[in-house]
Amino acid sequence: MSNSCCVFEAPILDQVLPPVLLFEFVLGLVGNSIGLWMICRQVKSWKPYSVYLFSLTLADFLVLFSVLFRADYYMRKKDWIYGDMPCRICLFTISACRSAGIIFLTIIAIDRYCKILFPFHRVNSITVKEAGIFCFLMWLGILVLYSYILTGSHSVKMDNSTQCESFQICPKNFSLADLHDGLYILMSIGSLVIMSYSTVCIAQHLKNNTIDKDGKIRRAVRCVLSITLVYTVCYLPSTLVRISVWMLKLQKHGDCAAYTDASLAFYATICFTYFYSMLNPIVYYFSSTSPSHFNQTLLAKICCRKCSYCCEN
Repeated sequence: MSNSCCVFEAPILDQVLPPVLLFEFVLGLVGNSIGLWMICRQVKSWKPYSVYLFSLTLADFLVLFSVLFRADYYMRKKDWIYGDMPCRICLFTISACRSAGIIFLTIIAIDRYCKILFPFHRVNSITVKEAGIFCFLMWLGILVLYSYILTGSHSVKMDNSTQCESFQICPKNFSLADLHDGLYILMSIGSLVIMSYSTVCIAQHLKNNTIDKDGKIRRAVRCVLSITLVYTVCYLPSTLVRISVWMLKLQKHGDCAAYTDASLAFYATICFTYFYSMLNPIVYYFSSTSPSHFNQTLLAKICCRKCSYCCEN
């Protein structure tokens, strides 16, 4: 971390964030476990879409377990006690897997878009193996893209504590923090545009085509709309705050005090990005054959543990 970067104290974050992060972890773990079960129980009939959902779930789980360390960090009043390399690994995991979640959410939206508007396109005939190779290459690219986080220290001594942060504000010079900001903003806005466009196009297609006997188009609209809503709620606030930081830098504010409110707002809104790991089961729900089928399957599984009759029916 550069000495020219700002270091902020925000006692209110130490009080508010730990319970919020733990809440996100617990509900996210439950929701994604159910989603993973729904995906894996149909492994023999997987489609490329299932591979994308599995990759999204994997990213969610890795983010959730990294969030536990962030909760511990704030419970200790922003004091990282595990050393510099674990700090780098934790920040790398959160950043890379958060981006993987963004990318696979976007891929799912594009997949629904192509299925409805271009049903005979070559992209709709790829095999599960090809989808698996594609996802592997995406993961590899993401890990390489964010590997710079592992190359430099992100911990800084402040009084009797050690802070561990990847998002930094360095008013006077260019740093890796600016690269981190740029990737975050570009990926967030780009994905939001793609998801919104897919939602509008599919909805318009549904409006112009009244024949939808099997409800396929309506399910696609629900799926892409749920993706867009989840994404907007989780990522737009922190993206807007980070853009405001850049606007302050363009105005040549060299004093760290000018960024205090923006820093506080960012670390409050960045927690929303962890909510996506908790809300992504909504995507699983709307991407099932039908929501009622999802409910019936889950209910039958629960009842199966209590009553053999439920298993037989």
